[in-house]
Amino acid sequence: MQTADNSVALLNANFNGSMSKLDTKSKSDASLKEQTDKFEAYFVKQILDIAMNSEEENGLYPKDAGDKIYKSMYNDTMSTALSGNLGLSQMLFTYLKEGR
Repeated sequence: MQTADNSVALLNANFNGSMSKLDTKSKSDASLKEQTDKFEAYFVKQILDIAMNSEEENGLYPKDAGDKIYKSMYNDTMSTALSGNLGLSQMLFTYLKEGR
């Protein structure tokens, strides 16, 4: 009676299982970093909205029909460009990662 050597199959199954845990962790970290960057972008947008809400005659933008929309689009673009670079995102990421 011959017995099948399934040690290679078991080794492969254990290796793939440990890799999937690492992949899940790295995907989870990437997802968490993306969310903290989005929160930082939202935070920066709120600050820019307040800072750019001046009603001056000679402000950065002239008064016309689309000035509020343009200001909002500008603040959106600036907040997205600045997110991830101010330190708030990294601080939140580190705090939330340790809490898991």
